[in-house]
Amino acid sequence: MKDTISTKIEQLDEKFEKINQKTETHLEGLLWAKPITYWDYIQTDALLNLQIQRSTLPDEMVFIMYHQVNELLFKMILWEMEQVCHNTAPSTEFFTERLNRISRYFDMLTTSFDIMKEGMEPEQYLKFRNTLTPASGFQSAQYRMIEFASTDLINLIDFRFRATIDRNTSYTHALEHLYWQAAGKDHQTGEKSYLLCEFERKYKKEFLAFMEEYNTINLWQKFKQLPENDQKNPELIAAMRHYDKTVNITWVMGHFNAAKKYIESVPGNHEATGGSDWKKYMLPKYQKRIFFPELWSEEELKNWGE
Repeated sequence: MKDTISTKIEQLDEKFEKINQKTETHLEGLLWAKPITYWDYIQTDALLNLQIQRSTLPDEMVFIMYHQVNELLFKMILWEMEQVCHNTAPSTEFFTERLNRISRYFDMLTTSFDIMKEGMEPEQYLKFRNTLTPASGFQSAQYRMIEFASTDLINLIDFRFRATIDRNTSYTHALEHLYWQAAGKDHQTGEKSYLLCEFERKYKKEFLAFMEEYNTINLWQKFKQLPENDQKNPELIAAMRHYDKTVNITWVMGHFNAAKKYIESVPGNHEATGGSDWKKYMLPKYQKRIFFPELWSEEELKNWGE
C-alpha cells in the first residue's frame, strides 16, 4: 500500500475514533457507494421542476424563474451575513471581504433587472399578473431578513413613528411599525390587507425571532465592534456605503423601473398585484431607508434617492 494511502487511512481512523465510529464500517460503505454526479450534487432535476405556471402565457416562465433566481441570491447573501454576524470577533479584513461578497450579489441582482424589464411582452405580463393576485414580491421573507441582519431596527421603522420607538420597544410593537407595513394597511382605518395578513401568518414568529437574534449582531453593530481605527478605514467605509446605496437606492430603482414599464404600459391607474401604492412604497426618496446613516453626510441624507 502506498504511504500516502496509509497516511489517509490513519487520519480517517483518528477522525472516526473521535466520534466513536468504526473505520472499517465506513470503508465498507465506500465499496458500495456510487460516484457523485453533477446532476445529483446540484439536484438539477428537482430544481428544473420547480417552475409551475398559473397561465398559458410563455413569458410567465421568465417571471417565475427570475424571481426564483432572486431568492437563491438572497439565500447566498444571508449565508454570508450569518458568517459575519455570528463571528464573535471578525477581523477588519474578513468583515470587508464578506461585505464585498454580499455587495457583488446585490450588484448582480441590480443588473439582472434588465432580464425582466426587457424579457417579457407587456401584453403578456398584464394578462398573467392577474392570475398572481394577491401574491407579491413584497412577501419575500428572505429580503426582510436581509434588512434585519443589516442594520438596527430603528432604521427600518416608518419615519413617522421613529420618535416613539427605541431599543427598549418590544419586537412585536416594532414589527407593527416597520416601513413596509404601510404598503399593506389602509391609511385611514389601519386595517391590514389580505396580502399583509397572510405574510404575517406565515412568517411573523420567524421574523420576531430573527429580529431579536440580530438586534446586537447585525452588520452595523459588528462594524461598531471593530477597533476604532479600523472603523475609519477608507476601503471598509467605501464597502459599507456601496452596500447601503446598492440595496436601498440602486437595486430598488432597478425594481421600480422594471415595474413601471409594465404597470404603466397601458393608460390608467394601476396597483401592484398586492394592491399597494407601489410608487410610494418603492421609491427611496419616500422611504428614506438607510442602513448606515452615520456614514453619510447631512446633505447626502437629505437628498437620499433623489
